[in-house]
Amino acid sequence: MKYTVITGASSGIGYETALAFAARGKNVILVARRLDKLEELKSTIKNNHPTVEVVVRTSDLSVTDQAYTLYNELKEYQIETWINNAGLGEGSFIADQKLDKVETMLRVNIESLTILSTLYVRDYADVDGTQLINVSSALGYVIAVGSVAYSASKYYVSAFTEGLAKELELKGAKLKAKILAPAITETEFVKKSLDAEDFDYKANMPKYHTAKQMAGFMLDLYASDEVVGIVDQNYDFNLRGQIYPIFEAL
Repeated sequence: MKYTVITGASSGIGYETALAFAARGKNVILVARRLDKLEELKSTIKNNHPTVEVVVRTSDLSVTDQAYTLYNELKEYQIETWINNAGLGEGSFIADQKLDKVETMLRVNIESLTILSTLYVRDYADVDGTQLINVSSALGYVIAVGSVAYSASKYYVSAFTEGLAKELELKGAKLKAKILAPAITETEFVKKSLDAEDFDYKANMPKYHTAKQMAGFMLDLYASDEVVGIVDQNYDFNLRGQIYPIFEAL
């Protein structure tokens, strides 16, 4: 029995991605900090798709040791797709940043993503039909003044995953590494990034996607042979090859 792992599954893109994969008959392993939200999602999936297996795991990926613990706990499952969706933001000028918040963001966006990606590649590089999808951002390709640290963290995700995709290709591996790069999406993300009680997308954003739309784009990327699925400046979704130039040192 094969499973799709989705981190950050308690809300937003991760939540809708879990629903989308379950609707395709994929068994899912849901990962997040909030157990109550995961259990609610599990009930929703089971009510709509009774034959789909749903596994729930709590993990705080701002504690990098928990990334190792999570992966080891899931070794008993055959994992067809691993989606590193969990991520945090910081919406302030560098001089005004809360450094404890930035440190937490970097541990989630960079350290835990790198650990989980590496461990998955070690075990599944030569397994047919496997995919690693890391969620970056359109700001992982364009520097956003006022969110520079966040943007830089997503540059890392994009460069790391594109480089990994090339390494896997050069080795003739069966595992495919891909990047989903959303633009502004209607989730809890902006509210948490700005430390705001609420955020009105319709009032403040001329263009944005819903989390459900982004989950649809995730499925498009999953079904494609391309490395990058990115939302452009016109808010159109594009599937394309690698964006960063590749230097083959070996």
